[in-house]
Amino acid sequence: MFFHGGPYYYIIIGLQIYCAVHSYRRGTLNRWIFLIAFLPIIGSIIYLYSEVLSKRSNFRTVNKPSIDVGAVLNPGGRIKKLEEELRFTDTFANKIKLADAYLAAGLTDKAIDLYKASLTGAFSENEHVMAQLIVAYFEQQRYDEVIPLAKKLYNLPQFARSKAHILYALSLENTGNAEQAENEFKAMRGRYSYYEQRYQYGLFLMRAARDKDAWQIFTDMLNEEPHLGQMEKKTNRQWFAKAKDELRKISVQEGTV
Repeated sequence: MFFHGGPYYYIIIGLQIYCAVHSYRRGTLNRWIFLIAFLPIIGSIIYLYSEVLSKRSNFRTVNKPSIDVGAVLNPGGRIKKLEEELRFTDTFANKIKLADAYLAAGLTDKAIDLYKASLTGAFSENEHVMAQLIVAYFEQQRYDEVIPLAKKLYNLPQFARSKAHILYALSLENTGNAEQAENEFKAMRGRYSYYEQRYQYGLFLMRAARDKDAWQIFTDMLNEEPHLGQMEKKTNRQWFAKAKDELRKISVQEGTV
């Protein structure tokens, strides 16, 4: 009863929607949409394994929680359960679990309200909460609110390689501080590492009409790929694919293809 209104039908549709939205937010929908749409079960499982489950966290306080299969199949039920837990036991941990679930589900306003409400007392400068707020504010293009939070985390060793650092640099760019933004991107460069950061730096250079410099960034990334171990290749596969796409765009613009 997979395709005739049975209970599994709604699970499959929900899984497809989750994968499509997740892929769209990361700019990879063109690459995955046919697999998700025409092989709903297998395609969605492959997507989850490749793009969600296998991604390693660069900064434990920044990235959204790793995927919960139950939450994927019934996100509303998971959130409702966490809301009930918070009503029953109003603790910092329960607030953050619910706020993280809100953020992962795209309920950004609710997530922000709960994160801000949790920043009191001993938790007034909690790293996880501030990092999650950076993600939430950036999603809402509230760049002026990203910057002061990022500055509070800036001196933490793990910040250098984190998603929060990328969002900080992008927020500086979006508030007219392009030179400072580039300095942050340069600080996130390194051979055989920092592939997401370097990809974002390449995009920054393209937005500044510096295609030659961007070309070099993307080319260096791809030249390193064959020398990586299998795990590193797998973890950074999407950034290599994106770098190839950008090189093709530059080639078309330059009339070299």
